[in-house]
Amino acid sequence: MPQHIALKDPHRESRIYSARTVAAILIVLALLGIVLARYHSLQITEYEIYRTQSDSNRVKLQPLPPKRGLIYDRNGVLLADNRPSFSLSVIKERVPDLAATLEQLQTLVPISESHLEKFQERLKRRRPYEAVPLRFRLTEQERALLAVNRYRLPGVVVDAQLLRHYPHGELFSHALGYVGRINEREVFELDETEYRGTFHIGKVGVEKFYEDSLHGSVGYQNVETNAHGRVLRVLERFAPTPGDDLTLHLDIAVQKAAFEALGDRRGAVVAIDPLTGGVLALVSTPGFDSNLFVNGISSRDYSALRDSPDVPLFNRAIQGQYPPGSTIKPMMGMAGLESGLVTPETTVPDPGWYRLPGDSHRYRDWILRIRGTGHAPEVDLKMAIAESCDTYFYDLGRRLTIDRMAEYLAPFGLGDRTGVDTTNERRGVLPSTTWKRDAMGQTWYPGETISASIGQGYMLMTPLQLAQATSVLASRGQRKVPRLVQAVNGEPVEAPTLEPMQGSSENWDSIYEGMLEVVHGKRGTAKALAKGIEYRMAGKTGTAQVIGIAQNAVYKEDEVNERHRHHGLFIAFAPAEAPTIAVAIIVENGGGSSAASPIARKVIDTWLFGSSDFKDPA
Repeated sequence: MPQHIALKDPHRESRIYSARTVAAILIVLALLGIVLARYHSLQITEYEIYRTQSDSNRVKLQPLPPKRGLIYDRNGVLLADNRPSFSLSVIKERVPDLAATLEQLQTLVPISESHLEKFQERLKRRRPYEAVPLRFRLTEQERALLAVNRYRLPGVVVDAQLLRHYPHGELFSHALGYVGRINEREVFELDETEYRGTFHIGKVGVEKFYEDSLHGSVGYQNVETNAHGRVLRVLERFAPTPGDDLTLHLDIAVQKAAFEALGDRRGAVVAIDPLTGGVLALVSTPGFDSNLFVNGISSRDYSALRDSPDVPLFNRAIQGQYPPGSTIKPMMGMAGLESGLVTPETTVPDPGWYRLPGDSHRYRDWILRIRGTGHAPEVDLKMAIAESCDTYFYDLGRRLTIDRMAEYLAPFGLGDRTGVDTTNERRGVLPSTTWKRDAMGQTWYPGETISASIGQGYMLMTPLQLAQATSVLASRGQRKVPRLVQAVNGEPVEAPTLEPMQGSSENWDSIYEGMLEVVHGKRGTAKALAKGIEYRMAGKTGTAQVIGIAQNAVYKEDEVNERHRHHGLFIAFAPAEAPTIAVAIIVENGGGSSAASPIARKVIDTWLFGSSDFKDPA
């Protein structure tokens, strides 16, 4: 009998189906539980966290850079302003393919290799969400072209910003300094919060010294953006605080007169108001166009400035250290009077040379080469200053000694930084036995005192120091720290006052008489300046040797290399009765003081009368 085989077991299938149904229901319930738990986490437990993250995807915090403060001269003439400029920037996190985007941009607007190199450097220093500049000063046509292709350029933005502009170019290059792009070193030194959104910083001069005031404080705004990063609306705004406006003591007319008078010669002019310590003019030639540095100077332009033999980037007014020559003779005269070594009536024999006791070497007076003899058989202080008699001051220096010379000259501000409110000032050298021992490890020799007594040898001064010393002479010992800034946002800034120099009225009068004779005397070394003059000027000529001259050699300017010729110097103040301006001038390799003294006349005329029609007799 055949075996019965069951093909279907309904009970077993029912059990399997029931088990699977229950398992499916449990799985569904478990998954539902997970979903509900996650929903609870998103909507309740971690709601605030995810809401913040969600908002950050559509709400961006944008820095608002402050407007840099403006700079004016004493009469309200704008010297440094801000002009609108459009720049091309890239936000890295919004760019799908940076290399492809850059290639595409190069087909639309001119982008050089230099631009790309600087962009890559900036990219390393910026966060992915920050706009990194690629090109500056876009033309209207370039902006239109980028706008048309904007849909193809995600992450590429065109920003409007204010850029520093110097309307007078070279005229105030050394007085103001300039701003430039923030470099890698400065990024680590600056307050990241305050400089967010700012790409420029003061590099030198007033722009750097007053950076904190000029910069201002950064602001912020919360903006809602779309998926492409485009701003839809501003949700919240905290306005930036603009930088302070500066009003300087500088007078554009005086500055221009000094600049034009120097012409294409290398030199410097500094003018100070003795009453306030305000710097009325600070000129160094040659200069440069400060605008070249604002957005990063090109390699070609920088090489031209750096490699020029005239060194236009060198601020001769505060960094140039020169032998003052005979311009220190009024200060030396005051030292002699105050020390009691001489009186106004004291005379010194002048055969045209001077010898130290027991020494055969002759220290020549400059007049010897011209007359073959001295200024006069006997020379007093007034004549010594008026005719710049070296022999008189050789003798005074020997008796004074180098250490006492340094002691009496230091209060004039010589041989030390003045403390002017700008950068990179150098201190000069006021030699002494201690200075030489510390600087060179050598002893001081008597012959070196002779050289120092007429402003030669180791003695070095900056034109600013000479101007300050002249200001001290003009104010009869009153001393103020030179200041470029007169007011901040209209609030006056007082120049710090130093302890006055001690000196009797009679001694100051004696120095004045000698300096007046320099200009107004029949034998004064700057008598040519008195032609047509409408005020009394007190002055002192100076000549500084650049190269040594042998004992019996004759200096012939025409046979000497131009850069080895003597420097020409001149100091002056006016009006003599109540001085309102003191000036110091140097003309490098000018051949002598006659190259510098006419500049003083033009500068002082301009200060007193607004212009000058004085013609250089040379």
